[in-house]
Amino acid sequence: MDRLDFPRTSIVRSSSIGKNTRIHNFVHIMEGAKVGSDCNICDFVFIESGATIGDRVTVKNMVQIWNGVIIGNDVFIGPSVVFTNDKYPKSRNSEFELLETVVEDGVSIGANSTILPGIRIGQGAIIGAGSVVTKDVASFSLVFGNPAIARIELD
Repeated sequence: MDRLDFPRTSIVRSSSIGKNTRIHNFVHIMEGAKVGSDCNICDFVFIESGATIGDRVTVKNMVQIWNGVIIGNDVFIGPSVVFTNDKYPKSRNSEFELLETVVEDGVSIGANSTILPGIRIGQGAIIGAGSVVTKDVASFSLVFGNPAIARIELD
């Protein structure tokens, strides 16, 4: 997609946006963020410098993706999902430690879920809506709740 095709209501500073990626209204993608090909970035999404998004990813409305978040291919991120990258956030934290969060290929994250920093969500896992993910999630498992715990292992 030509950068001129992005909506005028969006701020796209990154030069690393893949082919055929659709960016909707009121999206802010900072310089240094990477978004793959054939993605769908819906309204009111914020993607910070240092975040990486793979190919064929859907990011629904009102999602924030911060520095240190790495999202694989074929991932679905539901509305109002929040990623975090600081375990002990406070204003003007000089001791900030960036914790990398990895979402592997084929993951689906339900609406209003919160993903704490330093988490790895394994390939094909499903996170139920409204979950708070506080620890790693095994590949091909279904987790939900607060805190999110494994309910089923998928094949």
